[in-house]
Amino acid sequence: MEEIKALVFRHPDRLTFDTIKSRNKGYSAEIAVVTYCRRRQETDDRPKFRILLSFGQHGRELITSELALRILSILSKEQFLPNLDPASLDHTLDKLLIKMVPMENINGRRIVEAGDLCERRNGRGVDLNRNWSVDWGKKEKDYDPYEENPGTAPFSEPETQIMRKVAMSFDPHIWVNIHSGMEALFMPYDHKNTTPDGVSSHQMKSLLEELNHLHCQRRCMIGSGGGSVGYLAHGTATDYMFDIVRVPMAFTFEIYGDGAASSRDCFKMFNPTDFGTFNRVLNEWSAAFFTIFKLGPNQLGENYSKTSVPTLDKWVSIDEYLDGYLVERSSRYGKKMEVLELGMQEIRTYFRLFLLSSVLLLFMFCSRISKGKCARPIVSAIAL
Repeated sequence: MEEIKALVFRHPDRLTFDTIKSRNKGYSAEIAVVTYCRRRQETDDRPKFRILLSFGQHGRELITSELALRILSILSKEQFLPNLDPASLDHTLDKLLIKMVPMENINGRRIVEAGDLCERRNGRGVDLNRNWSVDWGKKEKDYDPYEENPGTAPFSEPETQIMRKVAMSFDPHIWVNIHSGMEALFMPYDHKNTTPDGVSSHQMKSLLEELNHLHCQRRCMIGSGGGSVGYLAHGTATDYMFDIVRVPMAFTFEIYGDGAASSRDCFKMFNPTDFGTFNRVLNEWSAAFFTIFKLGPNQLGENYSKTSVPTLDKWVSIDEYLDGYLVERSSRYGKKMEVLELGMQEIRTYFRLFLLSSVLLLFMFCSRISKGKCARPIVSAIAL
């Protein structure tokens, strides 16, 4: 993160660095967001193709944040990819606005660096990739709270609250959640053994097949997360991005895994342990992301600023609204929408306080009536 901050400082013409903080029930978290725009300081009214990337959601997957640093180094032209024409790259990047979260789970990462190399959860033991609202809280037969604790409620964690706000305000065309543990290119859904219907599904699958051919030598697993991994995952970020945020192309990438590693050796299972493999992984997957930067707008067509998803599909259910839905953005249809942020937890708290105060007031009212009756003097109807 210090290297990324220094990188942004050296390239203010194209990179910005923002830190967003949140707190819930005594637990605090912060997330750094790096924004790339090649001509940031120039006036450019052309619509941009928006890409949102998140790395380091699980603390033990250190290699993912290394990939974020490598991609940012290439975007700032401090490092270069072989066989990549600079003029063609500049033409591609002119169309893009990229937001990157290099390390989503900083508190979990600190636990890993302190010696618990198998920790994937955040600083209070919640799996951030089970804390989103789509199919939240459902537990499979092999549920392991150490691996998949979903939290006390959807968006109970400050990290997921921040990521939701970033996604809603940015309104990306492409979302990629980067993990390690295997080599795979996943599309929705994680919580069921199926892929979406329609044109969007075809576009996602076509892009993944191209990436598998160009950069994975066809060794990467492709398909829905729920149908390919062998287990269903409930409350994931990618399913939320696709179903609720309506991102046209939402993915989960697994960039490295050592299947021969012992289950007790989490560092080796999730991260390269020699420099040769380390550099190969970063080079291959950096190239894959620059392929996405080039092919993504083409997959959605020239009218990506007015994507084919109907405007009405951007409306959400009242459950999502009350669960903390936040929109304060210019949508890809050019219409500005501003909706008051309502957190479900706050509403529940206020509702409980209202009920409690109502009961107390009723109790006090009844007590006063009762005392009033007891204190009233008895007057005989017969004159003595």
